Amino acid sequence: MCPAAVGEGGQRGYLIPIGGGEDKEANPTILKRFVNLSGGESANIIVLPTASRLEDTGSRYEAIFTELDAGQVSSIPISGREDCNNPEFAERCEEATGIFITGGNQLRLSTILGGTDVAQVIRKINARGVPIAGTSAGASIMSEHMMAGGDADQGPTEGGAVLAPGLGLTNAAVIDQHFSERNRLGRLLSAIALNPFLLGMGIDEDTAAFIGPDNMIEIVGSGTVTIADGKEMSYSSAHSASRSEGIGMLGLKLDILHEGCSYDLNSREAFPPLVEDNNLCNL
Repeated sequence: MCPAAVGEGGQRGYLIPIGGGEDKEANPTILKRFVNLSGGESANIIVLPTASRLEDTGSRYEAIFTELDAGQVSSIPISGREDCNNPEFAERCEEATGIFITGGNQLRLSTILGGTDVAQVIRKINARGVPIAGTSAGASIMSEHMMAGGDADQGPTEGGAVLAPGLGLTNAAVIDQHFSERNRLGRLLSAIALNPFLLGMGIDEDTAAFIGPDNMIEIVGSGTVTIADGKEMSYSSAHSASRSEGIGMLGLKLDILHEGCSYDLNSREAFPPLVEDNNLCNL
């Protein structure tokens, strides 16, 4: 599923997948930037706590965004597919200047949201310029091919990644979260081995990839973003590996990006932070 088409003369809104565990109090840089992109004091942010089973998830983020000077914040209590086809809820999303999808269980998100009116509205408003942010499960569901599960703490294996359809806000990468903290490199590589067209994007906690309308990514936060690119791979054994057998991958490219680094999804190139002071000492 491709992202919704952008109208003539328009530009797509930011996509902001967050690896989970974002700083909400001491240094909420990621959430503050999302608020600013959503309009700041003029923002109308809708929180979708569907992935979480905790009753206070929506209200917690309402308080957080209000503290960060968002003009208007409200959560929508979507707990079933019938809620996603509620015209009132779809209209509230239509009027939003920013959508925030909380963490929890991404399969709960996809089975409830997938193919509904609310899902289509989210795709449509992003195509007309509204930023969509998601943390943890809310990050994974952004991609066309959603990371739904798989094996951690081991290398790439046949069956090591479980994929499911996501919202299709981007079809350039499959997104994984809590990446370094839960040692998920193996399952991300398991997904890439199946089709090297995909980029793998593994996002650490308290870290976000701000994907701009031009498909340039800027890294913000205290961790790193790992991008696995199999486009130039000369060999993958994924087609012949037995269940749970290790997969060989030759010619794989890995980029590890920290805050200030950027990445061009179009050219598949990574860039270091801009150096403001050119008067560096010779070593």
